[in-house]
Amino acid sequence: MNLRDLVYGLYARRVEGRLDHDQVPKHIGVIMDGNRRWAKAAGSTAAQGHRAGAEKIGEFLGWCSETDVEVVTLWLLSTDNFDRPEEELVPLLGIIENVVRSLAADGRWRVHHVGTLDLLPAPMQLAIKEAEEATAHVDGIVVNVAVGYGGRQEIADAVRSMLLDHSEKGTSLEGLAEIVDIDLIGQHLYTGDQPDPDLVIRTSGEQRLSGFMLWQTAHSEYYFCEVFWPAFRKVDFLRALRDYAARHRRYGG
Repeated sequence: MNLRDLVYGLYARRVEGRLDHDQVPKHIGVIMDGNRRWAKAAGSTAAQGHRAGAEKIGEFLGWCSETDVEVVTLWLLSTDNFDRPEEELVPLLGIIENVVRSLAADGRWRVHHVGTLDLLPAPMQLAIKEAEEATAHVDGIVVNVAVGYGGRQEIADAVRSMLLDHSEKGTSLEGLAEIVDIDLIGQHLYTGDQPDPDLVIRTSGEQRLSGFMLWQTAHSEYYFCEVFWPAFRKVDFLRALRDYAARHRRYGG
């Protein structure tokens, strides 16, 4: 271990020691940005950057487990990502499929898909369904894998699901108009039975949501981190939690 790693380790332990677990967010959303830029800076390919980002996920979930986080949403593939060149998209899809299978095989996480399944290739659809079934009994962190996900698409799908549900029940359009409200629409979101994210972390320095969980993040706190996702460290994670706790204490009472 070099001196820099030693200093970071000591600092991380110091921050962790001062962390109030009562102030830890229960649901964290993560926009894992910067894989390609990390790869470019390292003289590597985009695929190598995505693999490095994938390897960071298990480490990140381990940190969440240590700090009593209950739900994590990982944005792995947006609907916009399908516009990427085929030579980048095909390897990326394979990497994500491996991530989903690895999460299920780990045994500590309960995998739940958020997104439009029909957009995905058949092998990935199968991997997601198998992961959800295999981990349905797991009493651990719920890991939402946002694959083929778009915030506007989610709201459209929720409204469509609500309309179909009440059509099957025989509710008239006028009757539905009388009862529709925020809670009713919220029940039909991909995360309808989950708490909304308390904290959203975005790496790489970009300060925008890009359509991530538009409905659910109305009252979330945001933490924008300068480092690229493959280089995200435990100390960066702890800083995000410390920042969140400070805001929570300041605004909560």
